[in-house]
Amino acid sequence: MTATSSFSVENLIRISKSERWQKCMPTKIISAKIFFLISIISFLMSTIWFSAVKRDERDVLQAIEDVGNDIKYINVYRKPNKLPKGFKYVLLWTPNSYSPFYFFGKGQKAFIKNKCATIKCYITTDRFLFGGMDSVSKFDAIAFNGRNIDTIRRVNLPRQRLMRQKYIYFNLESPQNYPVCSAIFDNFFNLTSTYKLDSDIQYSYILIRNKDGDVVGPKKNMKWVTDDITDSHDKIAHNFTTKTKAVAWFVSNCSDKSGRKNYVWYLQKALAAFNLTVDIYGKCGYFDCPVDRKAECNSMLERDYYFYLAMENSIADDYITEKVLTALQNNIVPIVYGGANYSQFLPPGSYLDARALDAFTLAHYIEKLIRYPESYNRFFMWKRHYTFHDPTAKENVCSLCAALHNESLMSSVSVYKNFREWWHPKYKDSCSLKDEDNEKEIHL
Repeated sequence: MTATSSFSVENLIRISKSERWQKCMPTKIISAKIFFLISIISFLMSTIWFSAVKRDERDVLQAIEDVGNDIKYINVYRKPNKLPKGFKYVLLWTPNSYSPFYFFGKGQKAFIKNKCATIKCYITTDRFLFGGMDSVSKFDAIAFNGRNIDTIRRVNLPRQRLMRQKYIYFNLESPQNYPVCSAIFDNFFNLTSTYKLDSDIQYSYILIRNKDGDVVGPKKNMKWVTDDITDSHDKIAHNFTTKTKAVAWFVSNCSDKSGRKNYVWYLQKALAAFNLTVDIYGKCGYFDCPVDRKAECNSMLERDYYFYLAMENSIADDYITEKVLTALQNNIVPIVYGGANYSQFLPPGSYLDARALDAFTLAHYIEKLIRYPESYNRFFMWKRHYTFHDPTAKENVCSLCAALHNESLMSSVSVYKNFREWWHPKYKDSCSLKDEDNEKEIHL
């Protein structure tokens, strides 16, 4: 009995230990898994903590490489000590959804995209970019669009201003349509960027390059290369043999202050005597060529028409828009109508000036040039020396950044004392007395 009992007890003990071991196995496995999981979490948390410590440094380096991503780096830029050095910062005070501001984009993108020679410029509408109540005074330049300042009053203007800051006036529209009436803008702007040839930062609708690719105009003292060769370029002359129609006019603004619509009415009557017409495309005429088919429309113009009406909707100094490019870039003779001195923008013998001719005389010129191809071909001799381009989205954008880095321009003390008159010599005719006297002049 004793031996048997002993044996049974030992067996029971062994069995008990075995059962306990089997029961503990899952627990130990689970504990190991938990330990492993905790280790992974600890490692990840350490990595995140380390990354957080280095985040500002990495963000700044990345921001310097691509300053244009405003949303991604907004927290970095709002720390003045983290801002990239050597940049010029421009605050758009008025909405950026109007031309020319929408060409500038946000941040540095536009200057990089256009491969500008100078790219260290930063564009923003964020008035608190630098942080603090004095953020606005820390910008290198503040830009105002003339299309949006008619409702601005003194309380809407920057409250702090440093002498080193430049207030820049931008506008691509005619002063007849966008006069500056409030007296607060006299003695206010330091620099201008418009299509006017005497602007500090020229923002023309056209750009002229010579055959070497150098920018040569437009400018006030334009010197044109001409020659006495009378024969025409064979290739150009060959292309002109497809032309069968007299005059085309693409126009969407049916109301104007220049009188062009009335002039065209008389021109149509004069051309009718020669069985010729002015074909008007767009909302103001009976012909249609949608904007989204611009390439097709241009091909049609080049193939079919001898002349194109490049008529401005208002008369103003130097106001010559992209309309003339439609003709020059598609081998059509432009018939211009505007307030600019066209000899500063177009080569001699390359256009007809409607304001220098009455409608009846112009109709005779058109009919004669259609009948004599050799005379018509001479209007294109300028193509041997020049090319014409639209600089609004590229070259003009680059010019802004280059000007901001021009130490001579930025360090000079300048202000447009009689700005309203500079912009529009007859502004009083366009502005009501109420608008003119609404605000008092402010001095720097």
